[in-house]
Amino acid sequence: MDKPRSRRIRLLSSLLMAYLIVAACSCRMTGGLPGSSSDAIIENKGSDTIVNLALAWAEAYQDSHPKARISVTGGGSGTGIAALINASVDIANASRKIKPEEQAQAEANGVLPVEFVIARDAIAIIVNHENPVDQLSIDQIADIYSGVINNWREVGGEDRPIVRLSRETNSGTHVYFLEQVLRGGDKNNKTLFSTDTLLLPSSEGISVEIRQNPNAIGYDGLGYVTDDLKVIAVSHDAAGPFILPSPATVINQQYPIARDLYMYTTGEPTGEIKAYLDWILSPEAQRIVLELGFVPIAP
Repeated sequence: MDKPRSRRIRLLSSLLMAYLIVAACSCRMTGGLPGSSSDAIIENKGSDTIVNLALAWAEAYQDSHPKARISVTGGGSGTGIAALINASVDIANASRKIKPEEQAQAEANGVLPVEFVIARDAIAIIVNHENPVDQLSIDQIADIYSGVINNWREVGGEDRPIVRLSRETNSGTHVYFLEQVLRGGDKNNKTLFSTDTLLLPSSEGISVEIRQNPNAIGYDGLGYVTDDLKVIAVSHDAAGPFILPSPATVINQQYPIARDLYMYTTGEPTGEIKAYLDWILSPEAQRIVLELGFVPIAP
């Protein structure tokens, strides 16, 4: 395993321990002033794709702002946005845009969601290293997940049944993959995941199953992909070119399954919340984005 990847895995392990410590606290920040002595906590909840990045940010920010307190929890984009709608969280993390009906629910509850793009991500298509398939088009991936293609030999692999793995429906990654890959971004397309698709509660769960099952296929945010998973090159169509996901291929718009990552606040942020979001958009915080395998929003 290369040294940068090894360092990233060790960092993710450290962040998991930090998560257990930080998430044990549960009070809430509603807008204290920067540098105040308040012990109230900025509650940050939502996307499991973003959770490790959010933990790294919280740890780094608290190191340089000793009076700041930030609690980070996951649960999925839907969980974060639901908390935003109920005004029970300060910052909601989401790996998809808020839906129009969610926006309407929030406004009906007196909450005006404000959107911040905080990073970018590639969704990697992953298989077991024993799988000889190296590349797939978007149409082939859509046909696999919708149940049109059911055997690896149909896409150049061995005569083996395809085991489909997906995140749960509450996941923003699930929603993005359904809308942009299976449905090709067409709002009139009603294609659904095949009924035998296994829905798993976490990115780590998909990775564990892929390592154990040579017939499985899954998708994960690039920041969760490790060397013991095989990444498939993806193209817009059968003619290619087939591109592997990386920060560079997301920035130059070559990799076809890429998206923005978001934070939402309940109205325009003020006080400590604004100070924290301003820092997240700074070069210092965006360097952490790159270290964790995501894509910064600016060079």
